[in-house]
Amino acid sequence: MSEMPAVVRFDDFLKLDLRVGTVLQAEAHPNADKLVVLQVDLGTEKRQLVAGIRGQYEPAALVGKQIVVVANLAPRMMRGLESRGMLLAAVSADHSQVVLVTTERPTTAGDKVS
Repeated sequence: MSEMPAVVRFDDFLKLDLRVGTVLQAEAHPNADKLVVLQVDLGTEKRQLVAGIRGQYEPAALVGKQIVVVANLAPRMMRGLESRGMLLAAVSADHSQVVLVTTERPTTAGDKVS
């Protein structure tokens, strides 16, 4: 059984900028079997995200989906490509299932999630 994560103060939670992003393009990462490269509309800008969801989602099926993005995460290089944010997903304990956090119905790209 894993340990419980540390408790986070509300002020720390407020530091996260969670936004709705609309996937404009998605393709398999050229140098990684498990990564997908996504171009996401965040309302005021378009960003590239790299996510380890390739075994769970076909890239073409992601286009048009609205996802929840941590928009103020520091950029990170992933197998030679820069990722400028992180999508949120539910992951089973054994990592065999990954389910994207999406909107219940369409909304405007860039809307704040709270």
